[in-house]
Parts: sequence; structure tokens; C-alpha cells
Amino acid sequence: MSQIDINGLLSQMRSLAAQSGLDASGPLAEVGKPAVDFGQALRTAIDDVDGNMKSAMSLSESFTRGDPGAELPNVMLAMQKADLSFRAMNEVRNRLVEAYRDVMNLQM
Repeated sequence: MSQIDINGLLSQMRSLAAQSGLDASGPLAEVGKPAVDFGQALRTAIDDVDGNMKSAMSLSESFTRGDPGAELPNVMLAMQKADLSFRAMNEVRNRLVEAYRDVMNLQM
């Protein structure tokens, strides 16, 4: 087995960190603080899905009324976008519920 030169390895790591321009203490200084508030991110995602659904319904109603600006391809695209975003949100919900159940079933 070869012996590792700890000091050489440490100096290489420091030089690579200096070249990258990253502060070595930066990520470690904020270990306890979350980068993004999960609840706020989830709220924003739900609001986006709701906005997509409302936009698709509004465009669909405009097309049904015969408004000249509402064309069928745009309506279909908006409906598909709303459906896809809703399915993605539903899958995230399912995974969160599954993770919650897994945590609740852990033996302590």
C-alpha cells in the first residue's frame, strides 16, 4: 500500500479551492440555515400550477365564446401545460406522503 502525503494533499486541496474562487468556510458557516424555505417553495409551486389551470380555463372559455384572439392550438397547448404541471405536482405530493409514511413507520 502506498502512504498518502497528508500535507501535500491538503496543499493541493487549498490551491484548488483558491483557483475555484470559493470560500472554504462559506458552506460550513451556514450548516443550520436552510438555503430555501421548503414551505415557501411548495406554496410557489402550487400557485404556479393554479395559475396554469386558471389560464387554460380562461383561454378555453375565450375560444368557446369565439373570441378572435383565442386559437385552438393555443388552447390545446395551455390545457396540456396545465395538465402536465398538475400531474407533476400530484407526483410530488405522492412522494412526500410516501416519505412521511416511511418516517412514521421507523422503529425507534
